[in-house]
Amino acid sequence: MIVLTQHATPTGRRWAAQGYYLPPGFNLGLLLTVQRAGIHPLLHALAGAERADHPLVAPIESEQEVWACGVTYLRSRDARKAESQVGDVYQMVYEAKRPEIFFKSIGWRVVGHGKPVRVRADSAWNVPEPELTLVINCQQEIIGFTLGNDMSSRSIEGENPLYLPQAKMYNGACALGPGIVIAEPHEMRELPIYLEIVRDGKPAFQGETSLRNMKRSLEELVHYLFKEIDFPTGVFLMTGTGVVPPESFTLQSGDLVRVRTVTANGETLILENPVA
Repeated sequence: MIVLTQHATPTGRRWAAQGYYLPPGFNLGLLLTVQRAGIHPLLHALAGAERADHPLVAPIESEQEVWACGVTYLRSRDARKAESQVGDVYQMVYEAKRPEIFFKSIGWRVVGHGKPVRVRADSAWNVPEPELTLVINCQQEIIGFTLGNDMSSRSIEGENPLYLPQAKMYNGACALGPGIVIAEPHEMRELPIYLEIVRDGKPAFQGETSLRNMKRSLEELVHYLFKEIDFPTGVFLMTGTGVVPPESFTLQSGDLVRVRTVTANGETLILENPVA
């Protein structure tokens, strides 16, 4: 596996592979025009010797898009049913052939590891949603993954599903990081996803799930995402959450949200964001 990270250097943002900077002109969008079989050889050819020691930023280009899937886990379906005031539309989409897919964020609005996420001031019930986030090239091939936090205003979405854009899209609502793991889809199928929320230095919530609990396959979600729409420089796809805090819980300013997974080769990845 190769891990790509993006860093804020004195001369601008710069990508690195396995902790070493790639050439200054390297662009993730261009990499995602390459077929999956050619990505490893290309990254090895571009490998540098300069250590990447500047702060991390979100592993996405400013013009790239993040999309998201909903109700792909049974736990997510149950949570949406609990919050909804308008009938069981979530059971319908859970059982439907077509998955729920929606636009989440443009790249320049995404925050990275260590940067603050936010809750909406006009929402009384807010939660993080830890999600494996696919990185997909323009040929619809899954080339790797990163961790994502799909911040959600449950009181707004629960009032009416048509309010989904307001519940899901706002400043500080999408976090990605710490980097992109270049991996085959079969290496992701049983990845664990852990969520920890820390409040006043103590755990306020902990939960975990696994991708094997997903109702839909990764390839199925990608297939529907690319129906009638192109992504010339690739795209990111959040795959849904199977970890949802109880109905009595809502995020507060000062909380710390920690999303974690352990890769197939035993490497731990952590996306950590304070709540502003």
